[in-house]
Amino acid sequence: MPMVFLFDVDNTLLDNDTVEAELQRYLVAEVGAGKAREYWRIFEQLRTELGYADYLGALQRYRAEFPRDFHLLAVSRFLLEYPFQERLFPGALEAIKYAEKLGPTVILSDGDVVFQPLKIRRSGLANAVADRVLIYIHKEQELDDVQRRYPAEHYVIVDDKLRILAAVKKIWARRVTTVFVRQGHYATDPGALANYPPADVNIQQIADLLRCDLADLQKA
Repeated sequence: MPMVFLFDVDNTLLDNDTVEAELQRYLVAEVGAGKAREYWRIFEQLRTELGYADYLGALQRYRAEFPRDFHLLAVSRFLLEYPFQERLFPGALEAIKYAEKLGPTVILSDGDVVFQPLKIRRSGLANAVADRVLIYIHKEQELDDVQRRYPAEHYVIVDDKLRILAAVKKIWARRVTTVFVRQGHYATDPGALANYPPADVNIQQIADLLRCDLADLQKA
């Protein structure tokens, strides 16, 4: 293909910060503020170990510490039944459709093998990209596999993390255009912004992609 578009999910197409905020409120209501803090401590510990967010894995580890706390069943149900389609950013599906004018669109995400695929499918994103979904532990380390599955002359990667965009740019160089979406807490963290070079293209929200000249993205 002349061009393939690679879209991140969390805080790029889907408002994951709001999902986490609602989970926090639900945790406090179900298990109390103290145990809620313990869940997030385990969650961050697991993220450091694995390199990606594992909400259900954190719940399993939390259960080992509180084996008789049956409020866990309600929390797991909250995660598995969450209406992710309501958390898509305005213009997310339209941006994917717009990009398809120049080439295939692919979801390129990090995450676990249960919750992340569920989130992508229930949000409608899997259907939007005709099930072209790739989920890795560290996606920036799997570009050879991405290239094997979706070979292209040029790639456009859309993400809210400068760290990811910088890593991909270092490997693919002129073969990729990096698009930084300034949404979510990573995209507004001064420390994260200062540690990495700027992306080729900056947009404030995913809907702004609809105002980009797609042909110019390859030249960026």
